[in-house]
Amino acid sequence: QVTLVESGGGLVQAGDSLRLSCAASGNTFGTGAMAWFRQAPGRQREFVAYISRTRDSTQYAASVKGRFTISRDDAKNTLYLQMSSLKPEDTAVYFCAAEINNNGAVYNNALRYTYWGQGTQVTVSS
Repeated sequence: QVTLVESGGGLVQAGDSLRLSCAASGNTFGTGAMAWFRQAPGRQREFVAYISRTRDSTQYAASVKGRFTISRDDAKNTLYLQMSSLKPEDTAVYFCAAEINNNGAVYNNALRYTYWGQGTQVTVSS
């Protein structure tokens, strides 16, 4: 069992930066790829960013590419999302997710991930 806890969310203005963290605990050995998703009010959860287990591959949603950077520090069992040039449309609850084994789902499919955090709210004012 793996527990994920996000932190770092808050209220910021458009153009500001924010760094989200996701601390993993429990049986983290063997945790594979990780990702960030987000869900805005009245909308479905959507993919934001992905990082492979070995950190040699990252992927981003088109809406955040060039503004967000995903990284992981396995020594600290922590996943990060550095967000810059934030826009009001980035307002959402942000969730981190971790896979145990690659079940064949593509990286931007929520079904690929076994463990999820409870989410952290990011609000960007205009």
